[in-house]
Amino acid sequence: MSSSLVQTDTIAALATPPGRGGIGIIRVSGSQCRDVAQALLGKLPLPRSAVFQDFKSPQGELLDQGIALYFPGPHSFTGEDVLELQGHGGTILMDRLLREVLKLGARLANPGEFSERAFLNGKIDLVQAEAIADLIDSSTEQASRCALRSLQGQFSERIHQLVADLTWLRTYIEAGIDFPDEEIDLLADGQVAGKINTLQTQLDTLLSQAQQGYLLREGLHIVIIGKPNVGKSSLLNALARRETAIVTDIAGTTRDIVRDSIELDGVPLHITDTAGLRETADPVEQEGIRRAREALQTADAVLLLVDDREQEPVLPPAEMPAAVPYLTLRNKADLSQQVTGFIDAHQLRLSVKQEHGLDLLKDWLKQQAGIQTGFEGSLFMARRRHLDALQAARLSLAESALQAQYQQAELIAEELRQAQQVLGSITGEVTADDLLGQIFSSFCIGK
Repeated sequence: MSSSLVQTDTIAALATPPGRGGIGIIRVSGSQCRDVAQALLGKLPLPRSAVFQDFKSPQGELLDQGIALYFPGPHSFTGEDVLELQGHGGTILMDRLLREVLKLGARLANPGEFSERAFLNGKIDLVQAEAIADLIDSSTEQASRCALRSLQGQFSERIHQLVADLTWLRTYIEAGIDFPDEEIDLLADGQVAGKINTLQTQLDTLLSQAQQGYLLREGLHIVIIGKPNVGKSSLLNALARRETAIVTDIAGTTRDIVRDSIELDGVPLHITDTAGLRETADPVEQEGIRRAREALQTADAVLLLVDDREQEPVLPPAEMPAAVPYLTLRNKADLSQQVTGFIDAHQLRLSVKQEHGLDLLKDWLKQQAGIQTGFEGSLFMARRRHLDALQAARLSLAESALQAQYQQAELIAEELRQAQQVLGSITGEVTADDLLGQIFSSFCIGK
């Protein structure tokens, strides 16, 4: 990425959470770092050496005491000169210090602008920049580890290798197109088709890992539905291991959406308990039922609870989207005196009260989340735009394989070019400015 894209002004921001704390850090990046250091510290600290000293205004007023660190560019996070002032973490102290830095010519950084400058200066790629925010926002230990792998470049390396292989194959095919006098039939020996097949296999593996990484970031949205008093709230409490929802023998206790989040083998599960589905004249309960049906439209999976003592066939509600996987839970097996376990692929008999069959339910939920063994040590964090790009590249490769069967070299090269371009958008080699604004605007101001 060309450094000419980077603004030449100097930015500053509080790099630690605002409020009372032991340490607060002001981060400064840009060409005026030396002037800021000279004005506040009286000297420029030695590169990458921690110096304890007074922080004073240009008028000589003592602002704080702390550690100063100076990182001359390009050997810094942003690729520019960077100054960090580590003082006492009081709101007033940090505010005074930041105001002095701004008076000296810096401006307040935009959200994610430090990471954006690191990206524009070629210090990190776009995947690594996103991984910084994902690492900060990680809600589980496994998600944190996966974000760290992305930050270290493991995801980017896989993308770069695919792009390199696509580039080589395009060069090979286009050379044959440009020099037809050589009379070499590029497609006759099956090498091109074999190479495309290998790329498809590698891309499928990468897509599977990215899908799991996406779930580690976003979680799986589970909606519990059923008639009143079948045990929906009890199931939510049992999965969450806490009394999240009110449980009584009175029908219609749950009249609104009740949500909780749990962690299942490192994957966040966002569980929604809904009002019991039934005909009612109560306007409050009617609104709860309407919200229950609305929640179905955004579910990744649905748990349909019924009383196991009811013998009529159980069908998913007509409001449920056809593509959403569901599992019918025949609850209260302790009262029906039936053996718990799977009846078929879509029915599980269990007792929420006695917690019999819950392990089987958790296994089913993990299956819906796509949790696979063997990937644990190589997973990385992924976002929706990464999945969309990988899917688009997959379609282009599939089309190139089809054109290889028809011996259409020009069309193969074009499909490979499209796959190469869409993969490049993941790491930022090919990226629109509006996408950059969308990504970095979600960052913390000091990152």
